[in-house]
This record gives sequence, C-alpha cells and structure tokens, in this order.
Amino acid sequence: MPKLGPTKRKNLIKHLRQLGFDGPFSGGSHLFMQRGKLRVRVPNPHQTDISRGLVVKILDEAGIEKSEWESL
Repeated sequence: MPKLGPTKRKNLIKHLRQLGFDGPFSGGSHLFMQRGKLRVRVPNPHQTDISRGLVVKILDEAGIEKSEWESL
C-alpha cells in the first residue's frame, strides 16, 4: 500500500502498471506510460525520490484518485 508521498521512480512505474498502464515507452526527452489513449510522462531517473508534489501531479494527469493509489 503506497503512501501518497515521495517515492522511487521504480516504485512509481510498478504501481502504475498495477493500475493498468503499459510501458514505459521512449518519447522525446521523457519516458511515458500509456493506458488506452491516455499518456502519462514519467520523470527521468535521479539520485533522489520523486517528490510528493510531482507524484500528485502525475496521478492527477492519469486520473487516479488518492484512495485508489493508496489501496494498492
């Protein structure tokens, strides 16, 4: 059950896959994940975790509710 907070890129990708997204796929300067026609950009790898604010923006873009994310 992931908290809505800072997370590692690897965990973000794993949880998006659990929610039905495929990928990540190459696309320009960032990778993206896709579910149907919906595309969500995934941040490039960094040495630190992805911040809570960016996780919230990604989930909003993907149409994922906080409760759905935390129920994984």
